[in-house]
Amino acid sequence: MRHVFSSAGSGSRVPVPAAVLVLALTLAGCGGSGVGTGTVAGGVSSAAAAGAQDIRAVAGSGPSPAGEIGTATSTPAPSPSAPAELPGLGPRTLAQIPDDARQVLIVTGKDKDSPQSQVVLYERRTDDSGWTAGRTWAAHNALKGWTDDHYAGDLHSPIGVFTLSDAGGLLADPGTKLPYDRSGGFTIGGTGFEGEPLAGSFDYVVAIDYNREPGTSPLDWTRPLGTNRGGGIWLHVDHGGPTHGCVSLAKQHMKELLLALDPALHPVVVMGDRTSLER
Repeated sequence: MRHVFSSAGSGSRVPVPAAVLVLALTLAGCGGSGVGTGTVAGGVSSAAAAGAQDIRAVAGSGPSPAGEIGTATSTPAPSPSAPAELPGLGPRTLAQIPDDARQVLIVTGKDKDSPQSQVVLYERRTDDSGWTAGRTWAAHNALKGWTDDHYAGDLHSPIGVFTLSDAGGLLADPGTKLPYDRSGGFTIGGTGFEGEPLAGSFDYVVAIDYNREPGTSPLDWTRPLGTNRGGGIWLHVDHGGPTHGCVSLAKQHMKELLLALDPALHPVVVMGDRTSLER
């Protein structure tokens, strides 16, 4: 399994010139190739923590995801009540979910080698309350599916439990409670793996705390695990085809997600293929 990265970091955002960011996205893929710091929220294997990947935006091939990796910490014991009620998650996966997480976004891949997945946001307001499920949304993940040992450029999405701490996009903040960085650095062009245009893919973005520094813009290039472990793994607007490592949702669903996520509820994303998550 992978490390769970916490979003406990609250460092100030690091300003980066838009021109530099655009070049970085072009060279690094979906969200950039740097590896960020970040703390593990649950206990995941080091291999999983290293799964963040750079998004390499090669002309005609689409950008790679920009997720970032966080630092690992000891695995906390699963919550005694609600976590066990989350569907499709086995004991090993549940053990990686932090006790204080009251928003859990579950991304379930169709199978280990598939770029198709579905997403559901679960929420509970108190420790004693059960989980309330949101709607099921269709999504895309990486071209070659999933891995628990992610490296930059492997065209897989990292399996694991990761905190969600920062957002941003080319468009104005829709009203999210997450720190939001609006920047021209989220501009993307070219086409994806199936020839689909990539423009608008980064209109809305939520950084997945894989190999990244929580508390910074999704565009920050800090990579705690090293650039070879990938980074820039994001939740972003779907462009109609597989990603380089990110998870993509319809634009309206990304907007709804941004409005729903609340730092006070310590949101995390649990992501991977169905079989892996059931362990």
